[in-house]
Amino acid sequence: MDSETRDYRTGGEDTVLDLTRDCADYVSGRGDGLLHLFVPHATAGLAILETGSGSDDDLLAALGDLLPADDRWRHRHGTPGHGRSHVMPALVPPYATVPVLDGSLALGTWQSICLVDLNVDNHDRTVRFSFLAG
Repeated sequence: MDSETRDYRTGGEDTVLDLTRDCADYVSGRGDGLLHLFVPHATAGLAILETGSGSDDDLLAALGDLLPADDRWRHRHGTPGHGRSHVMPALVPPYATVPVLDGSLALGTWQSICLVDLNVDNHDRTVRFSFLAG
């Protein structure tokens, strides 16, 4: 297994950050296997979805409806509603696995691999990329 980490800055607002190009670069030339991604943070997740057509904004809107940024959360440090960021990984998990065929991601036509971050208090994120040869 080969593995490396990459760092991303997500900024001060709810974010869906497309990692697909970085993922494709990482697996390029590696043959067949699996790309496994993991976010070692309690407040971020990974999603595979269509981007650029509004689906990324729709995901953030849905998470906003399900997990409002208000004072209902028991986990209360940080900005108001910070506790929702600790619940989000139960809905958007901190991992994703994608098949790799002949060094290319085997994604559907409209699928992208995205980092999802609702934590406006922590702008720096790390993603571990691991390749498991087939």
